[in-house]
Amino acid sequence: MPTRLSAWLKAGIPVLQKDLRVEFRTRYAYSALVMFAVTTLVTVSFSIGGATLEVDIAASLLWIILFFSAMAGLSRSFVQEEEAGTVVALKLAADPEPVYFGKLFFNVVLLFSLAALVVPLFLVLLNLTVAMPLYFLLVVAMGCLGLAGVTTILAAIVSKAGAKGSLLTVLAFPVLLPLLIGAINATRSALAGVPAAYLRPDLNLLFFYNGIAVIASLLLFEYVWNE
Repeated sequence: MPTRLSAWLKAGIPVLQKDLRVEFRTRYAYSALVMFAVTTLVTVSFSIGGATLEVDIAASLLWIILFFSAMAGLSRSFVQEEEAGTVVALKLAADPEPVYFGKLFFNVVLLFSLAALVVPLFLVLLNLTVAMPLYFLLVVAMGCLGLAGVTTILAAIVSKAGAKGSLLTVLAFPVLLPLLIGAINATRSALAGVPAAYLRPDLNLLFFYNGIAVIASLLLFEYVWNE
């Protein structure tokens, strides 16, 4: 199994490279992510008028922005295959598992690059201080991984539907709710500077959620992809 997994990961790299080349040419998905996140962030910043938010509200706002930004752009990894008519060629060129990992890597790259831009702006514009920066970065990274993992399989499901954008958000929210609750709680704790022992349950939730999401998606993807 480890050998097979490493082969899938290696074979998924060309899929990632292909999607990155397409994205660099069109910049559709990343532009959608950034425009939604930055617009929402600037609107929130002006609405609070420079006041410092409580950590509970700030943590919730951060993950609301990241969640809806992900919904705005991550579905493009499969939608573009349907629109361009390249889905059949991709099915012939690669097995389902490498395709899943390639699309997952692509969504992770998009979300991490978005977080690298949005999170510092979020902290500066909302005048927030992070009491536990290492834990905060870990929470953001694990939350983004979970968002990418779940969105990848759901994007494959909705790519064949008519109302792609709205359907993805409707399907993703109940599935991602445990992840969002854990990420909000852990972000709040990292901002407030609680003892590390109080952070561990939420970090464990994020870790196991991500593992279950990737394993379940990998098991289901072949049936979704070949449908």
